[in-house]
Amino acid sequence: MIFSRSEEQVEKFRQDEVAQHYFEVLRTLIAKKSIFAQQIGLQDVAAYLGEVFSSVGAEVTIDETYPAPFIIAEFKSPRPDAATIIFYNHYDTVPADDDQVWTDDPFKLTVRKGYMYGRGVDDDKGHITARLTAVRKYVRQFGSLPVNIIFMMEGAEESASKDLEKYLEKYRDRLLPADLLIWEQGSKNVLGQLEITGGNKGIVTFDLSVTSAEVDIHSRYGAVLESSAWYLLRAISSMRDNDGRILIEGLYDHVLEPSERELDLVDRYAIENSEDLRKLYGLRLPALQPERRAFLKTYYFEPSLSIEGLSSGYQGQGVKTILPAEASAKMEIRLVPGLSPKLVFDLLQKHLWRHGFDRVKLTYTLGEESYRSDMSHPAVLKVIDLAKGLYKEGVSILPTTAGTGPMHTVYDILALPMLAFGIGNANSRDHGGDENVAIADYYTHIELIEELIKTYEP
Repeated sequence: MIFSRSEEQVEKFRQDEVAQHYFEVLRTLIAKKSIFAQQIGLQDVAAYLGEVFSSVGAEVTIDETYPAPFIIAEFKSPRPDAATIIFYNHYDTVPADDDQVWTDDPFKLTVRKGYMYGRGVDDDKGHITARLTAVRKYVRQFGSLPVNIIFMMEGAEESASKDLEKYLEKYRDRLLPADLLIWEQGSKNVLGQLEITGGNKGIVTFDLSVTSAEVDIHSRYGAVLESSAWYLLRAISSMRDNDGRILIEGLYDHVLEPSERELDLVDRYAIENSEDLRKLYGLRLPALQPERRAFLKTYYFEPSLSIEGLSSGYQGQGVKTILPAEASAKMEIRLVPGLSPKLVFDLLQKHLWRHGFDRVKLTYTLGEESYRSDMSHPAVLKVIDLAKGLYKEGVSILPTTAGTGPMHTVYDILALPMLAFGIGNANSRDHGGDENVAIADYYTHIELIEELIKTYEP
């Protein structure tokens, strides 16, 4: 098989009238801020997407029952026995504030040296336009679809998919029966392989806070009085050992161990390792799991406890000798199958009480359950085979990722085979400055979706 070079893919993109049209749609989408965390632009972007899909014959529903509108856009096949593919996407993005460095305006789609840049170009607006391009190219060539295609798009994915479960329950009968759900996004790894994944970790986030006195106290009393900072640090230290294993009693009793197939897929395809991370991030502390097999098993299949931020006392110039009256921390536990956010939060509360840290105030902030697949369903294997024919460096098949998303929520209600793949690259910088996708990868994704549609032809 002769694979297309990146330059050839870029040229095909430039000469493709449909791709160019939806590139301009993407330009508009990038320019329209839609940030759930700041309650910016959600209704505006949902309405715009409704117009885009309605204009090409989709049956569109925009439900504004909750703060982030939910969009369903259906392209129906004339075949009465047609199968159904669902694309799950989201139109919200994380902010792009002054704490990030961007070469250009993050809300202006720019192109430099074969790459598109802009907030949401990979996560996740670019996937919407790429997949819609594939549908429109097929219809333009053949007149109608051999398969029903449903785009469902939410606007709160970056905020734990708030209210998604309610929307899915409401529209379950409209979305089903279906044969395959293609997840929001994915990327190529550093070897150029297309990663095809079937799950993600869950998460529970929480705040810890301690108030030790009505006011800060002079530190001359440090020998005889406890401070909020020390009390909080001791509480946090009780939750994890020096190797990263969580010490919350009973937590590991609920963990669903990976199957042999899941372990084999990770052993064969996963490329993450402690040495590469050391080089990538300039690590100055040793890895918790330096040995490869232990690293991969922990990374993909075990829970983790992390401190997102700590705050206490004086942080200004010079010295202020005090015992801080208040201390707080933002924390998270990444979850694996068998661990629900509520279960873990309850176990954590009991842990604090059992170890004498009853003065720590524990506040739940958000939670999502985890999901993973062994990637053996025939509909999933079909996509894998197609991708092997389009990506010169091949594919990497993983039953889960270490990131978090609402896969479990969707699976729990729709119970469909699901997989994720997309237009990103190993340095797409999602959530960071200069978020980007390669034009060649964008166009190859369009071709892959087209080829998938063709497999449903009679």
